[in-house]
Amino acid sequence: MENHLKNEHSPYLQQHADNPVDWYPWGEKAFQKAQKEHKPIFLSIGYSSCHWCHVMEHESFEDEKTAKILNEYFVSIKVDREERPDIDKHFQDVYQLMNGRPGGWPASIFLTEDLKPFYSATYIPDEPKYGMMSFTSLLEIVADKYKNEKTTLVDEADKILHHLNPKEDKIQATKLDESIVGRVIDQAKQLFDNQEGGFNKAPKFPQASILDLLLDIYKLTDDKETLNMVLLSLSSMARGGLRDLVDGGFCRYSTDNEWLVPHFEKMTYDNALLSEVYLKAYHATGNDFYKNIAFETLDFMVEKMSHKGLFYSASDADTEGEEGKYFVYSYDKALKSFEKAGIPSKAHETLAQALHITKEGNFEGKNIIRVDDASSLETPYYAEAIEALKKPREKRTYPFIDKKVIVSWNAMMIKSLFKAGRTDEKYLKLAIKSLSRLLESMYINGQLFHSALIDKEPKIHAFLEDYAFLCEALIEAYESTLDEVYLVTATKLANNAIEKYFAGGKWKFSRGEFETNADIYDSSYPSSVSTMISALYSISSLVDIVYKKFVFKTLEIYSYDVMRQPISTPKMSKMVIRYLKDDIIIKAKEDKLKPYIPQLDTLPHPFSLLKNDTNDGYMLCNSNSCFGHEKNFEGIVKILEKRV
Repeated sequence: MENHLKNEHSPYLQQHADNPVDWYPWGEKAFQKAQKEHKPIFLSIGYSSCHWCHVMEHESFEDEKTAKILNEYFVSIKVDREERPDIDKHFQDVYQLMNGRPGGWPASIFLTEDLKPFYSATYIPDEPKYGMMSFTSLLEIVADKYKNEKTTLVDEADKILHHLNPKEDKIQATKLDESIVGRVIDQAKQLFDNQEGGFNKAPKFPQASILDLLLDIYKLTDDKETLNMVLLSLSSMARGGLRDLVDGGFCRYSTDNEWLVPHFEKMTYDNALLSEVYLKAYHATGNDFYKNIAFETLDFMVEKMSHKGLFYSASDADTEGEEGKYFVYSYDKALKSFEKAGIPSKAHETLAQALHITKEGNFEGKNIIRVDDASSLETPYYAEAIEALKKPREKRTYPFIDKKVIVSWNAMMIKSLFKAGRTDEKYLKLAIKSLSRLLESMYINGQLFHSALIDKEPKIHAFLEDYAFLCEALIEAYESTLDEVYLVTATKLANNAIEKYFAGGKWKFSRGEFETNADIYDSSYPSSVSTMISALYSISSLVDIVYKKFVFKTLEIYSYDVMRQPISTPKMSKMVIRYLKDDIIIKAKEDKLKPYIPQLDTLPHPFSLLKNDTNDGYMLCNSNSCFGHEKNFEGIVKILEKRV
C-alpha cells in the first residue's frame, strides 16, 4: 500500500512510504483531513538511523491490525526530526513539560484536530512491557476519550500550551567571574567515571563539548587532573566498540559503562566534534596517538560518508533488520579471515585474544572488535589482522546511509577539516572544496537553507544552528587561509542571524510555523546560542567591536544558569571563559604565587597580580604600592624565589 509519503525527499519518510499506515507528511493536507473528519492526529517523529524508530515501525507500523486502528480513528503524520528540527524541538519541549523528563525518538505525540497536544510518549511497545500498555490498547483508549471526553482533552492541551509559552519571561542575572573555572572542574569530577572515563553512567555519550571545555581550562590553568579526565575518556573511547576499529568512525553512544556495546549508528556531528577534540588533545600533549585517531575519523567520513565534498547525515545501526550485523564477527569467521590474509597460524590465538574475539562473544554471541589499550598496539600482525577483518565486511550489506545534507552538521565537519589542515595540508584542500560546495548548494541568492537530499534542490530554510555553525566554519576558513571572502560571508550571515533570531539578548531557534527558543544546553552537540555568540565574538575581534555587545547581552541574560551549572552548558561556559580570559589567567597565576606570599614581610597584603598592558608585562600590587615590573610572569616568580 502506498501512502502520502511517496513523493517526499526525506529518506526517513521514504522508509515509511510502504507502511499500511496512511501516513501524511506534516502539512495542510493532513490538518484539513483531521478538521474535516474531526479526528485526533497521531504524530510520529524520528530519523532514519534511529534503532528504536525501526523497532516501532516493525512492531506496529508494518502491522495490518494496528494500521487499521490508526487509519480509522486518527490522521497519522510522520516527521523527520533532522529535516524539521523546529517541529521536533517544539514537541520535545511538550514532552518534557508533560512528563517531567527529556524525551527522545521516536517521539509519539497525540494532538487535537487543531494541533493542540494532549498526550506524549516515546517508543511504545506492541505488547504490554517496560511498564507500558500496548500501542493498540493506547490507541483504543485515546480514540474513545477523544470521542466521548474531547472537551477535557482540549482543556488539558490548552493548559500545556499556556505553560509552554508563558507570557512573562523571568530573567535572573548574576555576576560572571573566574569562579566558573573551579565550578566546571568540580562538577566534572563529580560526574567523572574514574575507571572508564566519560561522564555519568550508561547510556554513555561522548560529550565532546565537555571534553573540549576541559582542554581549554587545562590550557589556561595547567591543571593536570583536568587534562587527565580528558585523556582517560579519549583513550577509553578509542579502545573499540564506540569507535569502530575496522572501518573507523565513532558510533553515537554506548549502552554500557565500558564503551563496548554501542548503538551502531554513526552521526556526522559526533565524528566532526570528536575528531576536533582528539586533534586538540594532540596539540595539548604532543602524543601522535590522538592525532592518528582524529585523522582516521576524518578519513572515514570522507571515504564512506561524503559525496562531492558534502557529508551525509548518518548511517544506520541496523542491517537487514538486525542491529550491528555489519559490524560484528563470529570467532570462527574472524580466524578464517586471518588465515585467508596469510597471517601465520601461530599468531591467530594471540590476535584473537588481543582483539577480544572469543567463542562466547561479547555481543549476542558475536564479537565487537576491541583492544585493551588503543595507544599501545604491539601485538604482532595487528595491522594485518584489521585489514583481514575488512574483507568479510566487503561482502556484507552496508548499513543504510541517510544521504541528506544538513548545513550545520556539514559546517562542523568542515571546521574540523580546517583544524586538521594546520597539521596536514591534504585536509586543508578537502576543507576548502567542501566549504565551496556547501555554499554553492545551500546558500542561494542570499538565502541560507537547512537541508536537502544530496544533489536535490533545498526547500527548507535555515535555522539558527545553520547560521551559527556555518559562521564558525567560515571564520576557521579565514584563519586558515587569510582569504577575506570567508570573513565577509561570515559577517553577512551573522548579520542575517541577528536580524532573524536575536531579540534583547535572547535567541530564537526558529521563527514562522513554530517559533521556538534556542537552548543554551549542549545536547548531542553544542547549543546554537553559544555557537552563534562564539562566531560573533570572533567577528568582533576581526571586523568590528560592535558585535561584542550581542555577546555580552547574551551572556548576561543566561548568566544565572551558566554560573550555577556550567558543566551542563559547556559551550556557553567556554564563551564565558573566553570573555573573561585575561582575568582567569591572572587568577591562575595568583594561585601559583600563593606559596611565596606569607614568607615575604616586605610585601604588603592583600596582593593581586596585574597585567600591565602598556608594556605587556606583570606587576604584583596591593592598594598602596606595586612590587615588580616584569616582562613575563616567570620574571615575577624568579624575584619572589630570590626573596624567599
